[in-house]
Amino acid sequence: MKSAMYLVVTLRRLIRGVIKHYAAWLNEVTHGKLRPDDVTMAGFLLHFVVAYYIVAHEYVPAALLLVVFGLFDTLDGELARLQGRSSVRGGLLDATTDRLKEVILYSAAAIALSPTHPLGAAWCVAACGVSLSVSYVKAKGEAALASQTQMSQHKLNYIFQDGFMAFEVRMAILVIGLVFNLLLPAIIFIALGSLPTLIKRFRRIVRELE
Repeated sequence: MKSAMYLVVTLRRLIRGVIKHYAAWLNEVTHGKLRPDDVTMAGFLLHFVVAYYIVAHEYVPAALLLVVFGLFDTLDGELARLQGRSSVRGGLLDATTDRLKEVILYSAAAIALSPTHPLGAAWCVAACGVSLSVSYVKAKGEAALASQTQMSQHKLNYIFQDGFMAFEVRMAILVIGLVFNLLLPAIIFIALGSLPTLIKRFRRIVRELE
């Protein structure tokens, strides 16, 4: 588990480094006129294209597009830092669209799986529910702790990221499931694998609030 976490952290740093350079170039080319919120909304809307390919059982194109559009999550943050536009409002928009992306993707998976796997749709609902709960517990924990302490928003955003099955990892597992035509196993893994993360984050929040 520790080696897997190390790999995830290393990949995050590598990807963030590449995106940071690309964001600087993009900001220069657009003369700072491309707002981070525009990138966030573009990334969100383009997930409907991914959903279309999933429903059409075109899993490899869906996986490739999901990787590309998923990078928008890092790009908007880097643009915000470059332009000095980092804000609570931007963070709220980013978090909200991330949750909606999961609803869109799991709904598309449910449609794709239901004709051949009667229980596939149920597993998609379970994966969606647990995934949203993981993020919901984190958000509620941040809000509860913010009301009791003077902790900065930046620190609050990272304090409750316990557990392996963060949003990026869930999306990576979905990509793997699409590439290797193992969509249902990937969905089941997300549904069951996210439970320990949910419990771990909940227990961390309780400890912080005691």
